[in-house]
Amino acid sequence: MKEQAETRRTFCKTTGLLLGSAIVGAPAVLRAGPPVFRPQGEATEEVSPAEDLMREHGVLKRVLLVYDEIADRLSTRRRDVSPEALSGAADIIRTFIENYHEKSEENYLFPRFEKAGMLVDLVSTLRTQHQRGRILTDLIVKDATIKTMQGHDGSKRLVRRIRRFVRMYNPHEAREDTVLFPAFRKIVSSNEYDSLGEEFEKKEHELFGEDGFERYVNKVAELEKSLGIYDLTQFTP
Repeated sequence: MKEQAETRRTFCKTTGLLLGSAIVGAPAVLRAGPPVFRPQGEATEEVSPAEDLMREHGVLKRVLLVYDEIADRLSTRRRDVSPEALSGAADIIRTFIENYHEKSEENYLFPRFEKAGMLVDLVSTLRTQHQRGRILTDLIVKDATIKTMQGHDGSKRLVRRIRRFVRMYNPHEAREDTVLFPAFRKIVSSNEYDSLGEEFEKKEHELFGEDGFERYVNKVAELEKSLGIYDLTQFTP
């Protein structure tokens, strides 16, 4: 474990109470989230590659909720959703999920399952769904315009595409979390498992910088706030 590592793959193990201070940051924007608060001088523990991928699924899940909200508003002909909200959500899917998270699965997990002859049919389906998801993202990005979103036929088409994306990725990520990721630990050695965590970390830094995960969480939070769905208490029955 790297000394003093401050990355997404480390989390703080608190040994006492943090007293006092509140952090007041500058307003966040979609393209660059607010500064990330990290307590200093505390013991840290590495996060496994599987948990790392599951956390990234948390980002995906929150974008799917944003997609659901946008689709609901479009289907009821509400005008209070902007193309920027939709394109912002699609950009997170494209850059963080498709170009990073899914590439990690395709480059490091799927081939190992195929080589081991384990969960081969599942891996084949997951890979196909990645490909179909990218096609849908292309179409959603293309339709993220005022003309399409306010037009009758265009908005209906867009809602269908968003719904198809959400319908596919909800069971997709659930199957990975409950079947694929737990099984992955069984087909690689401890050393290989640990080295994959380092490889994921290296790639993330190359693409997004040291605080990449936190910044994408902040981007999703800003989208949720813009749509009025950030407050978790509103979902309590």
